[in-house]
Amino acid sequence: MQKRREFLKNAAALSLFSIAPAHVLRGQTAPSNQITRALIGFGAIAHSANHLPFKGSRLIGLCDPYEARVKAGLFHAEKNGWGKVKAYKNFLELLADKDVDVVHICTPPHWHGCMSVMAAKAGKDIWCEKPMTRTVGEGKRVMEVVQAQKRMFRLNTWFRFKDTFYGFGTPVKPIRQIVENGLLGDGPVRCVFGAGQGFSWKFGWSGRVNAAPEPIPAGFDWDMWLGPAPWKPYTAHRAGTSFRGYWDYDSGGLGDMAQHYLDPLQYLLCKDETSPVKIDYIGPKQHPEAVGRFDRLTLTYADGMTVILDGDESLKDEPLLRGANGLCVYKKAKGGKTLRIKDNNGWWPEEKVLAKLKELPQPAAQQTDFMDSVRTRKQFCLNEQNGFRSCTMFNLAIVAERLGRGFEFDPVALRAKNDPAADRFLYQTMRSPWDREMWG
Repeated sequence: MQKRREFLKNAAALSLFSIAPAHVLRGQTAPSNQITRALIGFGAIAHSANHLPFKGSRLIGLCDPYEARVKAGLFHAEKNGWGKVKAYKNFLELLADKDVDVVHICTPPHWHGCMSVMAAKAGKDIWCEKPMTRTVGEGKRVMEVVQAQKRMFRLNTWFRFKDTFYGFGTPVKPIRQIVENGLLGDGPVRCVFGAGQGFSWKFGWSGRVNAAPEPIPAGFDWDMWLGPAPWKPYTAHRAGTSFRGYWDYDSGGLGDMAQHYLDPLQYLLCKDETSPVKIDYIGPKQHPEAVGRFDRLTLTYADGMTVILDGDESLKDEPLLRGANGLCVYKKAKGGKTLRIKDNNGWWPEEKVLAKLKELPQPAAQQTDFMDSVRTRKQFCLNEQNGFRSCTMFNLAIVAERLGRGFEFDPVALRAKNDPAADRFLYQTMRSPWDREMWG
């Protein structure tokens, strides 16, 4: 009981202070190896290249509510050349450390919004795992606080600015060139996303209903792991990587992969400043606790552009993009050099596609080095604003999935139109005391 009172006292006290980050104390021109960072959460994703092994700044600490993971983190940090880093008792202690410049949020998604808000208030720059948040309300709050506190924010997906777009065979850049330069005509564009276009929704993520409670492992702070989520008895299936199958913590394949797919799509469709106005759903009724599958989700923008998430693969032969003028964009063929284009007269020879891409104006340059953003305070290319909008795309889809029907959305007010049931999913409550840290 005493431990709980001290914990709540620390949580309340943290929100009262604006902690000066270490790079401010050392000066903004400090070399990159002097920017310091710490990891919140040490599950599987913390091992990925953009977290523990990342060499663009200096790792100095980590925390996790499970002592076994902390021990593993300390071992792997030393193995990766960071020496003996600090183990924090919990993330509150980490946020209070003035020597930490950047926090990596490597937790399940139900913590992303609250931790991002608290980190921004603590004067930290933020490198957050995808999805950015579980709900539209959380994303809106993160965006507001990050901007009010003048923090740098990076979402951990990267296909809008580097590497081959998942399953498509090419980077996003040539697709953006085609859209940005009007090759798809003046009317609405139709986009289809699914296995046929190179994108899998991972329907294997599903929770277990009515599972019997299990003993909490020694050294595991289950209450801290749950955090802002509703209290539920511990089961290994909830706390393992299978957490994605429960609405309390994530949203199945959409939560796991949608921001990887939809953020670059939002960028290439030139939709970074807005959100869909209508969402339609076809699929089975969802369980209130365990995530299921969907057959089709359709997101429609004010200009008539549609993005279809193809769950049952009934649209597997459709192009990724179909323009109002009939021009279609397909993923790269096996052995090909670039994406494929087909118009009303048939397929373009690959040489014609390459020549057209060469002559089209290039998209504007992007800020792609987050540590440079931390040093210079120049906003990163995937930040709290456009990251919020791409997260909103599938957060809206998730609401339709849970409602079992479509609804309309106001992309300016960020509310459902005359639909209180939809709004309850868009703006969900949190467990105390985290509700006060998030919204206070």
